[in-house]
Formats: sequence, structure tokens, C-alpha cells
Amino acid sequence: MKHCTFSFTTALGAAALLVLGHMPQARADASADLVAKGRYVAEASDCSACHTIKGGKPYGGGMEFKLPIGSIYSSNISPDPAHGIGTYSEAEFARAVREGVRKDGASLYPAMPFPSYARMSDSDIHALYIYFMKGVQPVAQAAPANGIPWPMSMRWPMIFWRAVFAPSVASAQKDVNRTFPTPAIARGAYLVEGPGHCGACHSPRGIALQEKALSASSGTAFLSGGAPIDGFVPTSLRQDQRTGLASWSEDDIVAFLSTGRNLKGESFGGMTDAVYHGTQHLTVEDLHAMAQYLRSLQPNSPNVAAWQYDPAAATALQHGDASARGAKVYVDHCAACHRTDGHGYAPAFPPLAGNPVVMSDQPDSLVHVVQSGAALPGMTKAPSAFVMPSYSQMLSAQQIADVVTFIRGAWGEQRLPRRCGNGHQPAEIRSPAGAGRKTRSAELNQRQRKVSGMVAGHRKAATDAQKETGAGSSPAPVLI
Repeated sequence: MKHCTFSFTTALGAAALLVLGHMPQARADASADLVAKGRYVAEASDCSACHTIKGGKPYGGGMEFKLPIGSIYSSNISPDPAHGIGTYSEAEFARAVREGVRKDGASLYPAMPFPSYARMSDSDIHALYIYFMKGVQPVAQAAPANGIPWPMSMRWPMIFWRAVFAPSVASAQKDVNRTFPTPAIARGAYLVEGPGHCGACHSPRGIALQEKALSASSGTAFLSGGAPIDGFVPTSLRQDQRTGLASWSEDDIVAFLSTGRNLKGESFGGMTDAVYHGTQHLTVEDLHAMAQYLRSLQPNSPNVAAWQYDPAAATALQHGDASARGAKVYVDHCAACHRTDGHGYAPAFPPLAGNPVVMSDQPDSLVHVVQSGAALPGMTKAPSAFVMPSYSQMLSAQQIADVVTFIRGAWGEQRLPRRCGNGHQPAEIRSPAGAGRKTRSAELNQRQRKVSGMVAGHRKAATDAQKETGAGSSPAPVLI
């Protein structure tokens, strides 16, 4: 009996030691898994694009955002205790991310997309906090001081801005849990409306710079296209004809989010940063979920007709007729990559025919790319990089205006047609002959003058930037 008791006790003790011996390793594995999840959430939230400057240490801050009232700089969000968030508790971290309130109680400027981050789940916030505290190296450097003059620099008015325009965490979470057609679309909505904060750029803003809609449940203004940012106009991500994603398949969207390019176009400006730092790292399942959600969004302008290709411009160019305004400039400088038929050599060189950026009512993006040049960096799934030269020193402002006007009018009158209050095109624009010709000519001249003014504005901005930085005569290439 004693022998049996001893054997049982010995076995029980050995089992206990075995379990206890594995507990530190289990905790280490769980911590590593949490850090990995937090890294993924950070990538889905595009944190690095704003908080890591080129050539700088990860999450050390210092990214400049130029606003009409001055410049602000992204903060250091590394776990450095003096200059970063190393002394933040998880509750303080969550409040900053989802409510826009710092540890000291001061308000964050809404350049930080906390109205979108309010939708993030507790588990994602927890993983994100663990990642920043355990998976990121401290960066012992202070971000530059903001350049907003007093009294605009005061933060206390943001208390009222948050109360009016930023959702509470509770209300945002309730909206996240609304009914969706499928679990995949629900997941896509969470990623797009929440951590992805796509609306911060792709939704219009009101007079107080608030997003007019924070989710699809708020109306069709959500993701219907944003205001110019750094010279580029974010397009509609809804199922809008011409200027949206109506002609893009689910696979087109997935390819774009994972590589910055597809058969329809290429990313530019801040969208390239979002792909490079963020969406290219997401799983295929999450990318398809985002694509399915975007394809579920009804158009903001349902009466716009689908674009139809018109070969007239291509036929003229292929027969040596470059008499149209801007056509010769296009043949000499653009056709080698984008072809006389406007179809390009996608995904290397994007098509211009049928491109939502080209058909936008605002030509800012096209002007900026032609004038400043562009570069698409290599991605994990598409390692080749492509560069478009800057034409600001090769072409005059008039030539740039002419070629942009030509591109926006070729291959099927790509510019979004003006419409009457009843949603129909004016008769003089519909008519291909007679009085319509005079109206079309006057309209073309008006469009060309608008583009000319925009070119001059972009050129002045580039010159001013060169004076400030001491750069040479050629403006720095812009990522596209």
C-alpha cells in the first residue's frame, strides 16, 4: 500500500514538474504570437507610412504634414520612455488610438485617424499595444515641433471637434456589428472602415475638415472621392462608373492592394505608401474580403453612363495626324509607354484610356504626375520598379496643359460629363454637330485654361519647395 501511494505521488509530482516546465515556453510562444498579431494589425492600420520617415528608424515619427494653417509632424510611437509611448498604459494607449486623447489629456489633431480607429476591436488594440511595447525598438529622438502658429496651435478646441464629429467607441463598435450579407464582407468592412481608415483620404470632408461619412451605413458619400492631398485627388472606391471601381473585378482590386498595380492602373501618391507599408502584407483572405466589401458599395452617382472606348484619336495618331491640341506632345513623350491607343502596357505602364484618374472631374493628379514624374517601387509580389520622368523641365506649362487636355479628351471623351439637374447631359454636348461644335470648342478652351492655371500652380509650389529645401531645379519624383 505504501509502495502504491509512493508511486502515485511520484507520478503526480513528475507530471506537475513537466507542466510547470512547459509554462514559461508556453507563455513565450503566446507572447510571440501576440506580437506577430500586433505587427499584422499595425500593417493593416498603415502605422509605418505616417510614423516612419524615409531613412529613419521604425516608428520614430517626424513625418511632415503640410496644412493650410501650418505644418504638423507625426509623433514618435516607439516604446522610448522619454520621446515615445514607453510610459503609456494599455488603457492610455487605447484612448489615444481610438479617442484621440494623449496620455497628458491633450487632444490629438485629426490627422491621426482616430474616428476610424474607434472601430477597432479590444483584441486588436491589445495586440497592437503588445507589439509596440515588445516588438518595436525604442527610438530616442523627439519629433520636430509643430509649425502651427498661435492661436491655431491650441488643442483645447479639439474637445468640441471630437464631441461633434468623432464617434464614441461604443457607437463605432455598434456600427461594426451591423448586419452584412456575408462574413467576408463583414471582415472587409471592418478592415476598410476601421484600421485601414480608407475614408480618411477617399471620403469628402466638410467645412471643419471632418469626414462627411465614416462608414457605408452613413450614406453613399463614404469613399466617394476625397479632396486633393499633396497634389493628388483620391478617387472614388465605390461602384461608380468612370471615376470609381465599377469596371474593376475582385481580382483587380486584390492585385492592386497587394502590388500597387493591375491591368486597370497603378497607385500614386499616398496610396503607394499605403500599399508598400500596409496592404501588401495582408493575407489573401483579407484582401479578398476588402475587395468584396468595396464591390458591394452602391455608386454615389448612379446616373453616370459607363465609359465606352472611342478609337478615333488612336486612328488619327496611327495615320500620322497629330494636329489635335496636345497630340504631338503625346506622341513624342507619352505614346512609347502608354501607346497611341491609350491602352498602355499594363501592369508595367498603366492604361490612360478608361482610367478613373484621367476621367476625374479634377485634373490635379494627372497634372502632378506629368509635371513632377513618378515612381512605383517594387513590392513583395511584384519586385519590379517603374519610373516615369519629370517633364517640368522638358515641357513648357502650355505644353503640359495641352497634353493633359488631349489625354482627358481622347479615347471616348473621358472627362466626366457635366449634367443638368435632371441628370441628363446638355443637348449641345450630346450633339456631335452644328451648334454643339461651338459649345464643345468653348468648353475645351475653358478646360484647357483650367489645366493651364493648375500647371502654373503646381510649378510655383514645386519652386517654393525647392527654395525651402535648397534642392536643385528639378522637383523630386512623386511616388505613384
